[in-house]
Amino acid sequence: MPYAATSAQPAHASGTFDLGDGLTVHRLGFGAMRITGKGIWGPPDDPDTAVRVVQRAVELGIDLIDTADSYGPFVSEDLIAEALYPYPDALVIATKGGLLRTGPNQWPALGKPAYLRQAVQMSMRRLELDTIPLYQLHRIDPEVDRDAQFAVLREFQDEGWVRLVGLSEVDVDEIKAAQDAGLTVATVQNEYNLGNRKHEAVVDFCEAESIGFIPWFPLNAGKLAESDVLADAADALGASHSQVALAWLLKRSPVMLPIPGTSSVAHLEENTAAAEIDLPDDLFRQLDEATAEAETA
Repeated sequence: MPYAATSAQPAHASGTFDLGDGLTVHRLGFGAMRITGKGIWGPPDDPDTAVRVVQRAVELGIDLIDTADSYGPFVSEDLIAEALYPYPDALVIATKGGLLRTGPNQWPALGKPAYLRQAVQMSMRRLELDTIPLYQLHRIDPEVDRDAQFAVLREFQDEGWVRLVGLSEVDVDEIKAAQDAGLTVATVQNEYNLGNRKHEAVVDFCEAESIGFIPWFPLNAGKLAESDVLADAADALGASHSQVALAWLLKRSPVMLPIPGTSSVAHLEENTAAAEIDLPDDLFRQLDEATAEAETA
């Protein structure tokens, strides 16, 4: 049985993180990719439930909702506005631009500044925002000068369209390049979880620089999903495997901002309850060592 939350707003137990420019969020957020159709393509089978999931996230104390124009495409942003507009004052909506959608599960990058300008303006329109709190470059387009992509993000800030900017799927050198280009990087969103630790250096760099690290696919446990170590930790905590994975992420670094996504209210409540789990140091170390061993096996 999964751990059941003991408070009405369990997300608040995850602690807070200052994104910059006066924006502070609770560290456990919600990723709105899964409220779309199969293959992240088209509308969900049950739009009413998708709206309710987003509303319930806010009720549970979540104040960081992450989406992208490519989710659907456009569907996720539209549903967020339908569910929550006018937005609560403390809510930070983060969206992304820089990927095209040419079919289900297809995500080619396009980082031409003119396209990104259109993308950010259309996200503002769909989300009904005059200023997007956090706008992230979904991928650095290798076919476009990266400094030009960084420069247009800074222009969005100068024009008041965007408050903070972030990057996605980047390495340390790329983050440094953005900083050298004059960009203040508020967040980095890379794949990272118990089953995939390839971005350890990025997590450490973000912690040193006080950059929020948003791990996507946070519930993946990889080879550890079938191990006694994860099962034993879950039993000891009275929690599900997914809750342990989230508790491990939250303990891994104070800049960690997990955004588990789901299309189910029950699963959302289970995920959010993980914020209340106090993962003991010895269990954290055991999971940490086991995942490192699994990756080298």
